[in-house]
Amino acid sequence: MKRFFKIFKIILGVILTAYSVVIISFLVFSPFEDRYSLAANMQGVFFSQSLFEILKFQEPENDELYFEQSVPFNKRGYYAKGFSLLDKAIELNSKVHLGYRGYMKLRFLRNYKAALKDFDRLDTLTENFVDAPWGEDIDFLRGEAYFGLENYEKAIIHFKKSIENQGEDWVYNQTYVYLGLSKYRLGNLEEAITYHQKALSQSKYTVEAHIALAKIYAEQNKTEAANTHLEQAKKYFNYKRDDPYNEYLNEVYKSDLVQWENSRM
Repeated sequence: MKRFFKIFKIILGVILTAYSVVIISFLVFSPFEDRYSLAANMQGVFFSQSLFEILKFQEPENDELYFEQSVPFNKRGYYAKGFSLLDKAIELNSKVHLGYRGYMKLRFLRNYKAALKDFDRLDTLTENFVDAPWGEDIDFLRGEAYFGLENYEKAIIHFKKSIENQGEDWVYNQTYVYLGLSKYRLGNLEEAITYHQKALSQSKYTVEAHIALAKIYAEQNKTEAANTHLEQAKKYFNYKRDDPYNEYLNEVYKSDLVQWENSRM
């Protein structure tokens, strides 16, 4: 029996050693793209982070490694670590990653001035080209940043520029919503109505525009119009602008509907 256990331990040791050699060989010597793909697809877990460290050691000037490694930290709110990696990616390739950092500063950190600084710097690096940080028109994002700073005049300038960039028929309908909200904050109710109606002409499901119009019409004592838009907002509420990772500056809530429901009683 003792001899059996001795042989068993030897076999087990050989298997574990062989397994370790295979794993180490993969981590260090397998094709770069295979390891990069595995690390990116397993974002956030210890194995993924360890693999990124090996890849960075082998290719320290590869900006995509720092960028991909930063993503799970920023998604989870560990911004100190996430941005240290993202900053390194920008140091290596500013044109590719500046827009994403500006987007993160705008949407997640609500650091509007820093976001604008990144967007403006990106613009200087890409002359005669309309940037789209993380898939959104740069002037729409700049408009959001100025809206967050309560500088509604500048917000309007950039939202209108976004319409020029994309064309009236193709522009993101939230551009018109923000224009309406900005005009409302400046006291221009009729212009605000016009922009919210433009948003609805693009899509009747624009809940943000329905709620904004309900509020404006209620203030103007146009009860029937206010009620109509309130009902539309309730009907299409599930289509509202939504993101699981952050809250938008023009986010609408069920409580907005309850508020107007109660005000009608």
